Amino acid sequence: MPTIRDALNDNRLPRLETRMLLAHVLGHARPAHAHAWLLARDTEALPADATGRFNALIERRIAGEPIAYLIGHREFYGRDFRCSPAALIPRPETELLIDLVLERLPADFSGHILDVGTGTGCIAITLALERPHAQVTALDVSPGALALARANATALGASNVRCLESNWFAALDASAQFDLIVSNPPYIVPGDAHLTQGDLRFEPAVALADAVDGLESYRQLAAGAHRHLAPRGWLMVEHGYDQGESVPSLLRAASFTDVALHRDLAELPRVTTARYP
Repeated sequence: MPTIRDALNDNRLPRLETRMLLAHVLGHARPAHAHAWLLARDTEALPADATGRFNALIERRIAGEPIAYLIGHREFYGRDFRCSPAALIPRPETELLIDLVLERLPADFSGHILDVGTGTGCIAITLALERPHAQVTALDVSPGALALARANATALGASNVRCLESNWFAALDASAQFDLIVSNPPYIVPGDAHLTQGDLRFEPAVALADAVDGLESYRQLAAGAHRHLAPRGWLMVEHGYDQGESVPSLLRAASFTDVALHRDLAELPRVTTARYP
């Protein structure tokens, strides 16, 4: 019977991915500690059912399925978020958006935050947990994504998050006002070659590409912010590395002030922040 060590030496995938899949089939839920956990057991026999599930996951990964969908979770801002094909996989680049929000909100912030297009809920839930006195509303047009966001909020104890099914701002009361609107919206241009490559092939198209030119999401966000953002409130959006001029220009043209572009750790344009005049 093969051992855990034999499985660890499987060379069909990069070693990190092999460890993550093996730890998953053996019931270990913390990818960051998978290596040490497996090494402590590497002489143990690998059960036959685990061998079968491990090999099946290897083949699915070779076919291109994202690791986060195969094991059902991904770490974001130090917390473990459940993932499924119903929503975009949380990405480390989005942590810049969190950092920029937290820089602007005091620790005792007790106002209202709106996350538009919440997906897994990683942005809304992280902000709710980092600013526990805030009231956070998370919107998404996808019932499947909202179910995932609600499950993540419950699992992580974010009781100050309210999830609403909404096409952009449609489900909000006309009088609803927020101190901050944040979003990582669909921003890939329809037909872009990246949509047929890598993990993007398996992620929901509605969360990746808008229906027009890659900027329609920001037009919708700007219009909704004019209706629902409190005076001097913040609008903070993630965007593509190639939209470092177009998104700030769009927000300036929509009469926002203090428009600023922020770069990620790779020095790529990633987030634009602006205030309601």
